[in-house]
Amino acid sequence: MAYKIIASQCTVCGACEFECPNAAIRLKNDMYIIDPKKCTECEGHFDAPQCAAVCPVPDTCVPA
Repeated sequence: MAYKIIASQCTVCGACEFECPNAAIRLKNDMYIIDPKKCTECEGHFDAPQCAAVCPVPDTCVPA
């Protein structure tokens, strides 16, 4: 499974992009998106998905 970003809640701060160990997050059309083919929910890197951990808006990075 992968994570997704709730576009209506995203502030486009960019915190998540640099924390992703798989480079699964990128800016597209002025909005951050998560590539589900690259997202591993940080398994093997961290105990929790880092996009959700660093996002300043609760429940913006959620399981897809």
